[in-house]
Amino acid sequence: MKTTIVLDDEIAARLRREAARRGASMSSLVEDALRRFFGERPPARKLSPLPVFDGGRPLVDVSDREALFRAMEEDS
Repeated sequence: MKTTIVLDDEIAARLRREAARRGASMSSLVEDALRRFFGERPPARKLSPLPVFDGGRPLVDVSDREALFRAMEEDS
C-alpha cells in the first residue's frame, strides 16, 4: 500500500543515508522499523555465501600435542 508520511528533515536525511549505505530502499527501512515497533520480526534476508579458501595441507596434527609443541618451538 502506498502512503505519505511527513518526516523531520534531519530524520529523512539520516534515513536516506542509511538506505544508501545498506543498498536498500527507504521504504524497506521504515517497514522494518515499524515491524520491530509492533513486535514483529522483519522477514529473513538471504545471506551471501561465505568465502571458501584452500589452506593447503596441515603442517602438523594439532591433536598430537608433542608434534604441535615441536612445530611451535621451530618457529621461535
